[in-house]
Amino acid sequence: MENRTVISEFILLGFTDIQELQIIIFTILTITYILTIAGNLLIIVVTLVDSNLQTPMYFFLRNFSLLEIGFTSVVVPKALFNMALGSKTISFLGCLTQSFLYFLVGTTDLLLLAAMSFDRYVAICNPLHYNTIMNTRVCSLLVLGSWIESFLFLIIPSLLFLWMPFCGSNVLDHFFCDGTPLRKLLCGDRRLLDMISLIIALFSLVSGLTVIIMSYIKITLTVIRIPSATGRQKAFSTCASHLTVVSITYGSCIFMYGKPAGSNGLDSSKSVAVLNTIVSPLLNPFIYTLRNKQVQNALKDIVHRAWCFRWTWESGGK
Repeated sequence: MENRTVISEFILLGFTDIQELQIIIFTILTITYILTIAGNLLIIVVTLVDSNLQTPMYFFLRNFSLLEIGFTSVVVPKALFNMALGSKTISFLGCLTQSFLYFLVGTTDLLLLAAMSFDRYVAICNPLHYNTIMNTRVCSLLVLGSWIESFLFLIIPSLLFLWMPFCGSNVLDHFFCDGTPLRKLLCGDRRLLDMISLIIALFSLVSGLTVIIMSYIKITLTVIRIPSATGRQKAFSTCASHLTVVSITYGSCIFMYGKPAGSNGLDSSKSVAVLNTIVSPLLNPFIYTLRNKQVQNALKDIVHRAWCFRWTWESGGK
């Protein structure tokens, strides 16, 4: 406990010490973060405003976009703030809070993707009962359940982590307070914490992947029995965007946290963390909108109405 009180802040080494590279990284991160917030907010607004998008699929997409905003906002603003001021520090409480929120929102993200796959399963395999099964109450419970399950996954390792004191070093070789470099600063025997963290991480990944795999096995078996090629293509196209996001999100998580504890791959972990926390939340809005005609039509309708309103307002002003 005495060692723990000595550490009042952590030092984040970040990406690089080269000034020119820092400026380039800062510029890219700023543009990417703005685009990520704007893209996901656009999906939220469009799915709220357009009456044709008031369905369970877009309810989940709206919540997923909200999670993506939260996920990237937990990490990126602090990284940008430090680079702008030339600082490398983060407070002790701020670091632990950032780490907890990162894993809370990230795990909820994974579980919500599983809920979205279940929604696609019901829509394709039980279309006649879709509205009855995926009613507002069920959809809300699936989203709320993702948050609660994520919190329950994290509470035990978080309490164990807080119970263990830190050693003298307060340097983290990362651009945010990730769990792996933080655990390396703990004193004493970490085997129990590492084992519980590994079991819970595997269980959360496997449980979500199991739901996704089982859903898509049944979807595939149903789709291949559709007689028309056009019907099969339409059914598969509704799942393509979701499968792409699942591949990026689960793939990066498995790569980051599926390595052996003793493996030395911090630089690669930083690169994958950039993909997971910055690039993926930016791509997801485009992945879902580029192939989705309903969202595209809704966007065109909103732009058309905004243009007509502006023209009417300007004409009235004159």
